[in-house]
Amino acid sequence: MRDGARAQAAIEVLEDSQNHKRLPAMSLKDWALKHRFAGSKDRSAIGDIVFMALRLRASSVYKMSYDAPRAWVLGALVWGFGLEVQKLIDDAQAEVHAFSPPTELEISALSTATTKDAPPWVKGDYPEWLDSSLATIFGESRVAQLAAIAKPAPLDLRVNIANASVEKVLADLLTSPKLTVTPSKTKLSAWGIRIPWSVGKNFPFAVEPSFLRGEFEVQDEASQVCALLTGAKAGQKIADICAGGGGKTLALAAMSNDKATIIAYDVDPNRIAPIHDRLRRAGVNCVDVRTERKGASALADLAGKMDIVLVDAPCTGSGTWRRAPDTKWRLTPQNLEKRQGDQQAALRIGAPLVKVGGTLCYVTCSILPQENDDSIEWFLAENNGFVVKDISKHLKQLDLEYLLEHVILTKYGIQFTPLTSDTDGFYVAILERKSGS
Repeated sequence: MRDGARAQAAIEVLEDSQNHKRLPAMSLKDWALKHRFAGSKDRSAIGDIVFMALRLRASSVYKMSYDAPRAWVLGALVWGFGLEVQKLIDDAQAEVHAFSPPTELEISALSTATTKDAPPWVKGDYPEWLDSSLATIFGESRVAQLAAIAKPAPLDLRVNIANASVEKVLADLLTSPKLTVTPSKTKLSAWGIRIPWSVGKNFPFAVEPSFLRGEFEVQDEASQVCALLTGAKAGQKIADICAGGGGKTLALAAMSNDKATIIAYDVDPNRIAPIHDRLRRAGVNCVDVRTERKGASALADLAGKMDIVLVDAPCTGSGTWRRAPDTKWRLTPQNLEKRQGDQQAALRIGAPLVKVGGTLCYVTCSILPQENDDSIEWFLAENNGFVVKDISKHLKQLDLEYLLEHVILTKYGIQFTPLTSDTDGFYVAILERKSGS
């Protein structure tokens, strides 16, 4: 397929997604099934255009002066991928399957339009209704912060330090015929390896021998650091609430050298099911996987006994928009309100498990204050036996004070962002249980 046909395919995918209210990934899959002549490179290129169009949707609509998948795609090609306007015109005229040639108004917009006088949500490419929330956390920097979230994310790997060193996994990866760039060590996590988006987006990590030997997992660098912030170590009793697929559970096991007692819990048995294969591959034996069953609470025996409880709370995922840009346009106030309720429910499950003197670590992959500081404020009002730990002192105790140069300090915790930390947008607050009340 030529470039013009790929762009037209992206327009068709986005039109299908919009008209049928389907996830873009599903529309992409259906398009590929109906156009089997398209090769893997074609499908990859079309997907890149689709998601770049969604990343820059608000600014493209503003500059093009109309709101339609065609405007999103033309904007993505010129302002996202840096395509010359003349090349875009040539692509449109090169073949019958290409998109129709741009009009004079479109050519003018693509050549001269800017967002100089646009409101912040246009410059930052985010929903207008979130502007006040983002102003609360980021202030005048919200445009720059959200523009960074509109860029693609790299592929981050966490080395299982119980099975291999970072240097060994790096050396193994360099022998992969599928890796055309040299990966690098991450800056904030001592366990991490980073592969740039250009290669990482399609890198078949799951067939790498080092992955199959349990020597690494895919995990964003900020998520790795969130595990480090728990301070987990051998001999402790630890509960990972909302464990999901087990990414942080595996990190906690590695921190303790498989010598802690770790409970991985999730209310959804389907969500936690993949953890079993991951634990086996990593050679982890210290984890007890639980979910709800009839007749008794899965966590009743843990009340007041845990040294550390990690509440990796359900959230909107706004901190991961660079990986799933379509989700920012689907988010509604009702979705946000529901997630706040989910966070409160998760805290109600986790808090009673913490022993006096123990640690409650609250984590989200969100940049929205309603899910972060606001949730902690609600929790403190409901639980006077807990206090927020001074995050600067906590980092110093863990020899992680260097993180202060790479995060935003909030009222109760710290915020990672793509702009400030070069990671996904995770939030962490650390609390200590002072009494049993």
